[in-house]
Amino acid sequence: MKILVPVKRVVDYNVNIRVKADGSGVDLANVKMSMNPFDEIAVEEALRLREAGAASEVVAVSIGPKEAQETVRTALAMGADRGIVLEAEGNVEPLAVAKLLKAIVAEEAPGLVILGKQAIDDDSNQTGQMLAALLGWPQGTFASKLVLADSGIEVTREVDGGLQTVRLALPAIITADLRLNEPRYASLPNIMKAKKKPIDFRPAAQYGVDLTPRLTVLKTAEPPARPAGRRLASVAELVDRLKTEAGVL
Repeated sequence: MKILVPVKRVVDYNVNIRVKADGSGVDLANVKMSMNPFDEIAVEEALRLREAGAASEVVAVSIGPKEAQETVRTALAMGADRGIVLEAEGNVEPLAVAKLLKAIVAEEAPGLVILGKQAIDDDSNQTGQMLAALLGWPQGTFASKLVLADSGIEVTREVDGGLQTVRLALPAIITADLRLNEPRYASLPNIMKAKKKPIDFRPAAQYGVDLTPRLTVLKTAEPPARPAGRRLASVAELVDRLKTEAGVL
């Protein structure tokens, strides 16, 4: 079985982002980029399934500018077998991403697609569900545990009421949650090997998908600064402030 893992290039989660002066978006100039953390978890799970003998190949695919190859090489350094980059400029929204991934699925014929439940830059949480709808495949979202069983896969997923386990027939779509696993670190030898592995670059335009954004960002603003804390002399003063200022008592 082949596993396809979409990975997205986003601003590194350790970076303190800055909003552009005109409020049109986030300033990405000279900012460290990395793989979306949820996608990193998806890569790790695909590798574990391959190592357990349940999969024969792991293919990482990214959609974005040519620099997205760095994200794919991270997946290759972790242990993915092949990498694909669909070159597209500008913001590619979830529906367009899902349509492009559908085209890749048609070419690669994977038995399983595992991707992060959401990207930390837009928090859309839509691509996996849209891809499942376009393909007509079963989906297991917010997965915290995967178990292969009886030519299918059991997915334990996190829901508001606790945990829910569903059994999906293959092929299927899985979206990874934080508690699914702990991603491995790529070793230095594997990082060096990944630099030499070929990546299949393809123009996204060849698939005939309309990449025109359907959403317009009206304004981007930083959250208001938190007020400074105050040191109070006694518990009585604290209770008084909670009553008179905070209004919580």
